[in-house]
Amino acid sequence: MNKIKGIYAASMSILNKNLSLNIDRTIQHAESLIDQGCHGVVIFGSTGQAQLISVSEKIDLLNHLSTTKYKSNYLIGTGFNSLIETINTMKVSCSLNLKNFLIMPPAYYKYGDEEVIDFYSRIIEAVPDSRIILYNFEKLCGYRFSIPCVEELVKKFPKQIIGVKDSTYNLYENLNIENFLIFPGSELKLLSGLELGCSGIITATCNVTASLSRKVYEDFLSKKSQTHNGKLCDVRKTFDRYNLISGLHSFMSDQDSIFKNILPPLSLLDHVDKNKLISDLKKLDFNLQTTEAA
Repeated sequence: MNKIKGIYAASMSILNKNLSLNIDRTIQHAESLIDQGCHGVVIFGSTGQAQLISVSEKIDLLNHLSTTKYKSNYLIGTGFNSLIETINTMKVSCSLNLKNFLIMPPAYYKYGDEEVIDFYSRIIEAVPDSRIILYNFEKLCGYRFSIPCVEELVKKFPKQIIGVKDSTYNLYENLNIENFLIFPGSELKLLSGLELGCSGIITATCNVTASLSRKVYEDFLSKKSQTHNGKLCDVRKTFDRYNLISGLHSFMSDQDSIFKNILPPLSLLDHVDKNKLISDLKKLDFNLQTTEAA
């Protein structure tokens, strides 16, 4: 039985004032999300600014991550367009016994299913002990996974291609592969996804909705009445009005100024938008104090 299921946060990367990666704080933040209710955390997903962080910093964090108490709860993103850099980083990660990955196809270039199958085939041939969750997010990479493409990858690599994070939402309602993990990319899809047989969610806003999302998940498993899903969805809708990375860093910066550090070309919300975000969340009785006690 696959143990990767439930509530996963696409964790934020914590930066120093000089915009270098703060290894200790990034790991501390990820561990706090698990303590608050996440079953696991994605390191170096898009929310973690993976595409903007240097290779050396990623390798440094992986070395530290491999010695932590929750090392089995992490999915590792790569955040590279480069096939070679992807493979090399995965080899390092696997050597540290971090073998579960979330991998998006390269951005910028135009390609189709055949090229995507070749891309993942080359990765798996080079790193056969990896376990990969496909990352379907057309808005970011320009490519949308088709059902036949996913089916072909699973057929070709049943031990390595184990699931998909669906942030484009063209798969989670229609994909039907036995023992295949499906994670919609939003709290708005958590309950409906679970009802369809999905495995949970992987989302950016679980950086602040970990405990609330976990309650919805547990109430579903226990067949209890849903008393938290409405608030969870309202919180997500509020963040969805803004760039999620900017919104999360702006929101969290009221608690700790280190969250003001963000890599260009990303930026914090301007003063007006930040105040509107916080005001709208307060109307939902959702603030920095309630994120950990929801």
